[in-house]
Amino acid sequence: MGDDSEWMKLPVDQKCEHKIWKARLNGYEEALKLFQRIEDEKSPEWGKYLGLLKKFVTDSNAVAQLKGLEAALAYIENAHVAGKTTGEVVSGVVCKVFNQPKARAKELGADICLMYIEIEKAEVVQDELIKGLDNKNPKIIVTCIETLRKALCEFGSKIITLKPVVKVLPKLFESREKAVRDEAKLLAVEIYRWIRDALRAPLQNINSVQLKDLEEEWVKLPTTAPKQSRFLRSQQDLKAKFEQQQAAGGDEADGADDEEAEVAQVDPYELLEAVEILSKLPKDFYEKIEAKKWQERKEALEAVEALTKNPKLENGDYGDLVRALKKVIGKDANVMLVAMAAKCLAGLAAGLRKKFGTYAGLVVPTILEKFKEKKPQVVQALQEAIDAVFLTTTLQNISEDVLGVMDNKNPSIKQQASLFLARSFCRCTPSTLPKSVLKPFCAAFLKQVNDSAPEVRDAAFEALGTAMKVVGEKAVNPFLTDVDKLKLDKIKECADKVELVGKKGGGGGEKKEKPAAKAPPPVEAPAKPSGPSKKAPPAKAAGPPKKGKPATAPSAKSKKAPDTKEIVETELSLEVCEEKAAAVLPASCMQLLDSGNWKERLASMEEFQRAVEQMDKSEMPCQALVRMLAKKPGWKETNFQVMQMKLHIVGLIAKKGLFSKTSALVVLDGLVDKVGDVKCGSNAKEGLTAIGEACSLPWTAEQVVSLAFAQKNPKNQAETLNWLANAMKEFGFAGINVKAFINNVKTALGATNPAVRTSAIALLGVMFLYMGAPLRMFFEDEKPALLSQIDAEFEKMQGQSPPAPIRGAKKAGAEEEGDAAEEEEVDGGSADIMDLLPRTDISDKITYDMVSKISDKNWKVRKEGLDEVAAVISDAKFIQASIGELPMALKGRLNDSNKLLVQQTLNILQQIATAMGPSLKQHVKNLGIPVITVLGDSKSNVRAAAMTTLNAWVEQTGMKEWLEGEDLAEELKKENPFLRQELLGWLAEKLPTLRTVPTDLMLCLPNLYACLEDRSGDVRKKAQDALPTFMMHLGYEKMVKATGKLKPASKDQVVGMLEKARAVMPAKPAAPAKAGASKSASSAPAAKPASAPARNQSPSEDFSEPEPKPDTKKAKPAGPAAKKGVVGKKPPAKVGAKDEEDRSGPIFILVPNGKEQRIKEERALKILKWNFTTPRDEYVEQLKTQMSTSLAKWLQDELFHFDFQRHVKAIGAMIEHMEAEFDAVIGCLDLVLKWFTLRFFDTNTSVLMKALEFLKLLFLMLNRKNYQLSDYEASSFIPYLILKVGESKDVVRKDVRAILTMLCNVYAASKVFPLLLDGTKSKNSKQRSECLEELGCLIENFGMNVCQPSPAKALKEIATHIGDRDTTVRNAALNTVLAAYNACGEQVFKLIGNLSEKEMSMLEERIKRSAKKTPAAPTKQERPQKEHPTNPNATFLRKPAQEEVPNKLNQARAQNAHLEQSAPSIPKEFQLDLDVFENNHTCASDIPDLVQHKLDEVLEPVMIPERKMRPVSPHFDDIHNSTASTINFVISQVASGDINTSIQALAQIDEVLRQADKAEAMSGHIDQFLIATFMQLRLIYNTHMADDRLDKKDIFKLYSCIIGNMLSLFSMESLAREASMGVLKDLMHGLITLMLDSRVEDIEDGQQLIRSVNLLVVRVLEKSDQTNILSALLVLLQDSLISTAGSPMFSELVMKCLWRMIRFLPQTINSINLDRILLDVHNFMKVFPKEKLKQLKSDVPHRTLKTLLHTLCRLTGAKILDHMSMIENRNESELEAHLRRVVKHSANLSGLKSDKSTEKGALRSDDKLIKAKVSDILSEIFKKIGSKENTKEGLTELYEYKQKYSDADLEPFLRNTSQFFQSYVERGLRMIESEREGKGRIQTSTVIPQHSTDSYLPSSSAVPISSNGEDLNAAAYYERLKILRQRRGLENSTPEEDRPPLSSLRPSVASSTDMLHSKLSQLKESREHFQQEQSHSHSPTRSSSPASNLDDLKKRLERIKSNRQ
Repeated sequence: MGDDSEWMKLPVDQKCEHKIWKARLNGYEEALKLFQRIEDEKSPEWGKYLGLLKKFVTDSNAVAQLKGLEAALAYIENAHVAGKTTGEVVSGVVCKVFNQPKARAKELGADICLMYIEIEKAEVVQDELIKGLDNKNPKIIVTCIETLRKALCEFGSKIITLKPVVKVLPKLFESREKAVRDEAKLLAVEIYRWIRDALRAPLQNINSVQLKDLEEEWVKLPTTAPKQSRFLRSQQDLKAKFEQQQAAGGDEADGADDEEAEVAQVDPYELLEAVEILSKLPKDFYEKIEAKKWQERKEALEAVEALTKNPKLENGDYGDLVRALKKVIGKDANVMLVAMAAKCLAGLAAGLRKKFGTYAGLVVPTILEKFKEKKPQVVQALQEAIDAVFLTTTLQNISEDVLGVMDNKNPSIKQQASLFLARSFCRCTPSTLPKSVLKPFCAAFLKQVNDSAPEVRDAAFEALGTAMKVVGEKAVNPFLTDVDKLKLDKIKECADKVELVGKKGGGGGEKKEKPAAKAPPPVEAPAKPSGPSKKAPPAKAAGPPKKGKPATAPSAKSKKAPDTKEIVETELSLEVCEEKAAAVLPASCMQLLDSGNWKERLASMEEFQRAVEQMDKSEMPCQALVRMLAKKPGWKETNFQVMQMKLHIVGLIAKKGLFSKTSALVVLDGLVDKVGDVKCGSNAKEGLTAIGEACSLPWTAEQVVSLAFAQKNPKNQAETLNWLANAMKEFGFAGINVKAFINNVKTALGATNPAVRTSAIALLGVMFLYMGAPLRMFFEDEKPALLSQIDAEFEKMQGQSPPAPIRGAKKAGAEEEGDAAEEEEVDGGSADIMDLLPRTDISDKITYDMVSKISDKNWKVRKEGLDEVAAVISDAKFIQASIGELPMALKGRLNDSNKLLVQQTLNILQQIATAMGPSLKQHVKNLGIPVITVLGDSKSNVRAAAMTTLNAWVEQTGMKEWLEGEDLAEELKKENPFLRQELLGWLAEKLPTLRTVPTDLMLCLPNLYACLEDRSGDVRKKAQDALPTFMMHLGYEKMVKATGKLKPASKDQVVGMLEKARAVMPAKPAAPAKAGASKSASSAPAAKPASAPARNQSPSEDFSEPEPKPDTKKAKPAGPAAKKGVVGKKPPAKVGAKDEEDRSGPIFILVPNGKEQRIKEERALKILKWNFTTPRDEYVEQLKTQMSTSLAKWLQDELFHFDFQRHVKAIGAMIEHMEAEFDAVIGCLDLVLKWFTLRFFDTNTSVLMKALEFLKLLFLMLNRKNYQLSDYEASSFIPYLILKVGESKDVVRKDVRAILTMLCNVYAASKVFPLLLDGTKSKNSKQRSECLEELGCLIENFGMNVCQPSPAKALKEIATHIGDRDTTVRNAALNTVLAAYNACGEQVFKLIGNLSEKEMSMLEERIKRSAKKTPAAPTKQERPQKEHPTNPNATFLRKPAQEEVPNKLNQARAQNAHLEQSAPSIPKEFQLDLDVFENNHTCASDIPDLVQHKLDEVLEPVMIPERKMRPVSPHFDDIHNSTASTINFVISQVASGDINTSIQALAQIDEVLRQADKAEAMSGHIDQFLIATFMQLRLIYNTHMADDRLDKKDIFKLYSCIIGNMLSLFSMESLAREASMGVLKDLMHGLITLMLDSRVEDIEDGQQLIRSVNLLVVRVLEKSDQTNILSALLVLLQDSLISTAGSPMFSELVMKCLWRMIRFLPQTINSINLDRILLDVHNFMKVFPKEKLKQLKSDVPHRTLKTLLHTLCRLTGAKILDHMSMIENRNESELEAHLRRVVKHSANLSGLKSDKSTEKGALRSDDKLIKAKVSDILSEIFKKIGSKENTKEGLTELYEYKQKYSDADLEPFLRNTSQFFQSYVERGLRMIESEREGKGRIQTSTVIPQHSTDSYLPSSSAVPISSNGEDLNAAAYYERLKILRQRRGLENSTPEEDRPPLSSLRPSVASSTDMLHSKLSQLKESREHFQQEQSHSHSPTRSSSPASNLDDLKKRLERIKSNRQ
């Protein structure tokens, strides 16, 4: 028992492989329970048992084996990975289970096999079972057969491939074991159930008794089709359907499954073995067939006939045999032999099927010609032959030959050709019978329906009827427009009689095709229904170019009755015309038409025109009218005005009436005659264009050109050609007969007049746009000078795409053309143009003599023959497809022993390709494939020539023909390394360019796999390169399936390669948006971006950008984004709905403890440590494996895709999901970071930029969530990030630096430091300098303790770079050491060790310079200006470069536009960056981290400062959301000068504002939006209204949009309150100006507009921030009173607004900041003292002001006096006196007596208050002076305080201090005084504290100082500070607050708008990321006092600090 207890403790998986059977049994039992318990099929638990499963089933102990089988069955049923074990487990079952005596074991074994089939492993199971049939043990054979039968019975013949089973059946019937034979019989019966008679042929040779038995069993079988009863995992939908049908009851199920039965039909041909017959031909066959005696010829044919009766023939070279039979059919006089030869051909075609297609073109013309025979048996044999041949090829390939005989003189030939087509159509579907093929046939049939021979007519009717049945009436009707009703009925009658092949009745045309496609692989079934839809998009897209086809003209017209038929009119006599004209024209007009007085003729023309304009289309007698115009003087009219009218009327008639060619011929001559006339030419051209629209351009153009060149006038000729060139662009090139023009163009090119030559060349340029290079061929024999001009014109047109047609039938037919686009090859567009070229039939020139020369034994004669062929082709230029016997002759020369002749043949084939164009397709099989064979030649020059020829052919034919059939597979089979290498290379190049490929490509796979193991390394390499390109079309699954037939060793190797190929599989090219022959170049790109947003978000968000976060990359993202738009669209053809659903879930999967497990494995060295110089494959593979559990499968496929665009897409998806799936992201953070390190080694910039964008967002998020990187994560990421800091591209470096800065928030700076230090060892100088810069920043921000491993080591390392060769590196090193010097003073010199003299002097010089300089030292400017490390925005404030957020200097420039000189930024350690706080406007509740100074801490030993994690507001991510940037962009468009742009932008914003849930998005953009709006108002007022060219309605519309938007905005109080004072002031200014604009009243509905503005003004007054609006109105009033230019009405309206505000003061008083209002009133009174106010013409301003103050006093009482804290020197203020009077007065009124004493008391208490404040300030200052680090600053503040309050008493503060301290203070003050007086320019002191390491102190040095000693923008800082205070929820009204003195008058606030304007334009231009997100229109400065004092600012900041505490 002791043993037992040992194994009992083991884990389950170890028990299962224990040597004791009981342990194993117990293990299997527990495993079984475990397998039934695990719910997740992808659980990692399954992986443990993968290797053990075979042992489960092959256990040597029978009892344990039974349990093992049960457990294995449970495993296979539930585990996702079970499929990997199929081969080994099934082979184990076959060998070790099927031989067991126990029935239960066999049953379980069979169940396991069936379960494997259910999990999609049918092929492998079937192979193993068939292998089992060769086993010597009959028990195993019997069980294998039984299992196969069960599988077939349950899964059906779709899943169990019957061919290999049927192949082994005869052998089983021969077995000696009765049990095997009986089981075989049962299997045969089961197979018969599924495939019926297809089984008879393969079993015809078994024992007759057995066959008889089988026949008896077969008869008993029910006739209903069998049904699949068990389904694969992928067929669950089918299963559900099946169950429903079962429930519904039998009958319905039967009906529904008819189609299924049909689908399951198996082709007996597939089950047959191919027979090789060529070697069995009689030896003397070719002599006998030429024999003179007919009996001998008959003998030869009989031998062939016997051989061709074999139902399936082996592929081979049947060329000679076919030629021999063809000769008999064509030339033999004995009709019996003709019939025999035809039967032989039919047999060959039936036995070879598609492989016979090569010879089809050879025999079809001969058979058709032979139909002249009358004998029925000959005709029947020929019919059978041609029908069999048709099945081996396509209608397209033989259409030329058939059309060639359709107008033969012999009626029998015509009849039989039509009947053949009718039979062929029966076998077609709408897709295989496209309009392009049908059209020429219909044209031929229409001739035949009028034939004199009735049998020809009937045959034509039958063919047309069949076509109608197949493709539907709608498709055929356009071709039948001229057929009368009687004939049409006959055609319809025929259509009704037609029975289509393979269909019950005449079901839908597609039915036949689908089954074929569906048959073998069941897995594909669900995807197939997308077959038709797959075709739809290309068809639609192909629309426009197809318009270029003559084919489409009629179909385009089909819908519109008037256009339908070409209007045919008989020519009318002049009398009839006069009658008709008189009926519709006024009598006076008719009389005066030929008057002698030109004025009367002109009047008559005017009446004529009026009459035509009013006439209805149907009543207009066009011919009569134009005849009247042509009546004398007709086109000889001498007066140009009359002539102009006449020509104009012609155009009108052509446009309005039903204008026929007959009418056109009347006028064309006259129009052409006037086309060159200076005055009438344009009217003539318009007339010609109108006629072109009415009668089609091709016809009109032909007439016009021939007329022009029939006369001698060169001006007319030149202008005609110009008109034609323009018309081609407008109408497109459809149907233009090039031939007709070429000769005239040639004449023009030879003209003496240069204008004619120029026009001709210009016309050729336009034709070149449509025809391309072939056009030049017509002019090759022109003179070189002329040819060079033509070439120059073509060169100009190169690369342009023709414009979309805007006239003619194309336009009308555009909609109907959707389906007319035909399912043609993509290269159809060019083919259409090629069709237009005149082609010569050279078949008669290819004489028998020439062909025999080519095959001569003497190589010189052969060469002669080839030369003759080359000459014939080059003479013909363009040739038809029929080239007689030439293909076979040339094919023979491709394997000529003389290599020169091979090369010459290849050159001829290239010539043929160019000359024949697209119709070359039909020669691909017989001439193209042999070219591939030449690729195996041993000479490289021959191979190169063959490759050139091959590519020349493919250019004309497309790839489809080459890939169809087995030819390519056969070529790959040849074990020629050259051939394999070249062919695979060629396929690897061509396949990625194709959207779809024929399924025959599958046939190449076995040979491709063989190439992967070829002896030649080059072949193996090429085969590996080709794998991904095959996979993109065939799919990974199919390719893995195809490895099933390989040996196990090969299979493993190949599957491994497939895995690798899967990772680099290229994406399929997108369905072309075909800008082909007529789509305008511009429309294509425009369409792309539009599609991008639609894909990425719901329509409701259509104003936001597709990228989740805009980039800082100027215009760059457009590239990738646009691409993405396209790329993103690639898969739809393939990806089923199922895939799409897969993408909806989470993409990051949280694996518990996954990361910890990986860390353990790496430590235990189980996996590779992430450490490399360039990533090797094993690293990528390892990462891929690790990621497989942590990421969604589709995402992983994208991440490891070959195509970089997929990476961009994947990163986009990760950005979208990052926030939502934060925990899972953290769980796989190490993997994500590792994947991004791989991207750092990519060369593609768009991926890199996207990666950096993701990383920035990632680190922001990690910081926000207070996550800290582990060393494991950091070490596998940061070193690779540091590599990128040396990137040559600035944008990349900038982003990397930004990320490095953020890193310090999530990873200890002291750990980042050594990694950066390592980065300085790089060879890349940029990287060295950037790393040094970063180190400097770290020292600056974190002090010396950041220097690891120790300051001494680190600084020594840094100091070595002072002697670097590169200047930037030297500078960076010096700056870094300088930062250290600033942090620890002289000690640096000890730390850096010994430097050379030169380096030491450089360092000392640098330190000296920095000490001398003002804070704006240029050395520092090189230094990245680092902000507080905990501030996330710091990223973007690193270098004061142009692209970054503007530094103080830019702020100052923007706010004080008048200040031109620059004040450089101050990179001092202590500066308060208001920008940062202000821009970070989303942080609603927390105050910026200002450092709290506890002075006693200063003396304590220095600790490494703890980094402060600054909590970022939850909205912070909004900044990175694209919404903000989109809104910024839209707002910038509001101020556009283009009215439409502005209206669109306003409409977008209105949509946002109207939806409550979205309006929030506007928060933070209100000022910006209002600025844009009032700029637009100003623009309308100043520019648009004055511009007479603009439609006033447009302006009114723009006004309406603006006012509508404003009303929406100001109806939302939360948004309205965001408007700042300066902006409101400007807005009110704009609105009031608009109300006073008299021009508005003149616009229609102007009054209504003014009423709306009125309403808006009221809304603004009510909803805005009451302080801001009141303040704005006061400033506006002041400005309007100062400016004399303004209208008095303006001030009046401002005052009305003020009165309204005053009326509402009782309600609003609590929300008003009285300090600000009183300050504004104070400023107003300074500008307008009481006396000055009274001098104004009106007393209203004075009354308004008084009322305002009285109301305020009444509402607040004496408290109002406490609200004057912002006013400097309030005692001097007129306001204070006024308020005191009012307060006193109101107190008296209320009966409260106020004695002097109380008043004095009040004053005294006031003084006390001030004194208390003073003592606070002074004690604060003295505290500073007492501290070591702030002493200098304290002295400065004390000095400034004394200056300001000269009477301040310092005695109490100095009394208790030491004498030394007192003298120190006095000395300090004296020094400051002397310094300030002695220098013209004030310098601020720079204090470098010794200890504090991460503090920011407000200090005077933070404010730039201008050269005249004034603060540049103190007022701006006050304003911004105030905003900050409000934002932090602090009142601005505390009495301690001081406001700077306003010694100067208020400057006009306009400058603020200028500043904001500049911000807007900046926004438009730079698209900088953070600027775009955060640039905020700040409330404009309201004062910029030069003498402002900064103390107050500091105090306020102190207060903010204390509040924070």
